[in-house]
Amino acid sequence: MAEIEDGQKFDYVIVGAGSAGCVLANRLSEDPSVTVALLEAGGKNNSLLVKMPAGVGSLIKAKGASNWGFETVPQQFMNNRRLYQPRGRGWGGSSAINGMIYIRGHARDYDQWRQMGLNGWGYADVLPYFKRAQHHEDGADSFNGEGGPLWVSRGPPGDPIYKAFIQAGKQAGYPVTRDFNGYQQEGVGPYHLTIRDGERWSAAAAYLNAIVASRPNLKVISNAFAGRVLFEKKRAIGVEFSGGPGKVTQKVYANNEVLVCGGAFQSPHLLQLSGIGPADELKKLGIDVVQDAPDVGRNLQDHLDACIIYEMTKPISMYSKTKGLKQPMIGLQYLFTKQGPGRTNHLHAGAFLKTRGELDRPDIQLHVVNAVMIDHAKVTPDRDGFTVHTCQLRPESKGTVTLASTNPFDAPLIDPRYLAEENDRRTMRDSVRMVRDICSQEALDLYRGPEYRPGPHVRTDAEIDAWIRDNAETIYHPVGTVRMGVDDKAPLDEQLRVRGVEGLRVVDASVMPTLVGGNTNAPTIMIAEKIADVLRGKKPLPPQDVRVAEDARVAV
Repeated sequence: MAEIEDGQKFDYVIVGAGSAGCVLANRLSEDPSVTVALLEAGGKNNSLLVKMPAGVGSLIKAKGASNWGFETVPQQFMNNRRLYQPRGRGWGGSSAINGMIYIRGHARDYDQWRQMGLNGWGYADVLPYFKRAQHHEDGADSFNGEGGPLWVSRGPPGDPIYKAFIQAGKQAGYPVTRDFNGYQQEGVGPYHLTIRDGERWSAAAAYLNAIVASRPNLKVISNAFAGRVLFEKKRAIGVEFSGGPGKVTQKVYANNEVLVCGGAFQSPHLLQLSGIGPADELKKLGIDVVQDAPDVGRNLQDHLDACIIYEMTKPISMYSKTKGLKQPMIGLQYLFTKQGPGRTNHLHAGAFLKTRGELDRPDIQLHVVNAVMIDHAKVTPDRDGFTVHTCQLRPESKGTVTLASTNPFDAPLIDPRYLAEENDRRTMRDSVRMVRDICSQEALDLYRGPEYRPGPHVRTDAEIDAWIRDNAETIYHPVGTVRMGVDDKAPLDEQLRVRGVEGLRVVDASVMPTLVGGNTNAPTIMIAEKIADVLRGKKPLPPQDVRVAEDARVAV
């Protein structure tokens, strides 16, 4: 940890060492004439559980040093349940505790942004930045990059359940897709992973390694909790932070800009604490209004997920592999040899499918896990089984993130309003039936036992809906709470500058105007790569046109 003096000045002050903050810290400090301070509320995240891919279950399920462990307010359309909301804390942010799936979303997701007036954010514009960030172990092609910091590997063959699931999807009538980030997302297939040589390759591993963190012009301050952005009239001039409740408060100043990278929950939280948000709500709490921005904290979108679980007829799931003394032995084997079950995430296959044929892109995503997964792995399995996660990719329900109090250490009030819209309920219901259809195919006969959850007794629309309300959870992809847009109500412009003030940008998943069709870590890294060029005054990378050939969609 690098210490700084109270009141010290830097060219840029970055709040949050998550997926976006790590990228910006790296790219901005590449210029030795530019000074950068990176504030992170957590630590270095260098524990064995973080490095070992199989540690993901332990990291996700519990609040701790690497996990903020938030929860929602009671969800009106889900029997007033409070849903758990894990978010990464420490170097790498949520990329240090996520499932390590490398997915970009669908090309039309970004073309939709361009059609909303956000020039420079179409698929042709963002594809070069996805590729610049990436080093795919298979090498470069039209859609994948080589030589970038973010290592992407093809998942190992793994347990036979993954190959059987892909074959079952084919038998159910779906295409097989070799690369969900390539010319065709729709289909069943293997996932590509942010794992390098058996080690989690978080944004910190990729962009904030020991060499980068030791640059003399970059100061990384761990255990630095940002309390508010400091303003001089309408210009952001720095950040106030401390080591925690009751700790001494310090200030750090920015000559050029303050860059907020706290994520979809904490970026709007910090802005509101700093006087940027809905003026009426801020005034009620006694916060001086710097800029009335009613949409800060609105437009929250997230992927709601339901788990269909089958027992297995063979002892090949993680239950049998971790019984008794086997579990500590996995950790020891990995610690000393980096071999064994610890070196992967046990999530090697999935699918992107349409619940209706007329859709222009898949609206559900499946993740297959070789284990019984209940309530974010909080429930200890008592049998062999496999889980198929299904989530709706483009929910119509939108929620909010608001202040609970003026105390920066009080978690924000998170209200995704899951299942508020009928189409969301229909899509989730249809997806359960689609998963059941795939899992009934002959290819899974050798492994599939009885349906464990929701169980064969749950059949009608009403029964499936009730089960989803009782059991669905987030699959960790909140976005949109400080959206970019061309309309006056959008908190950010297309270069992610906060409207109405100077010297302040937000760079993270909160800026997405709509939720992309897939996992959100890779898109967040792409966004930061793109804005790093803007901050450095560089010309954007040339767009890469995507054309449809007779035999395949290719990038040229």
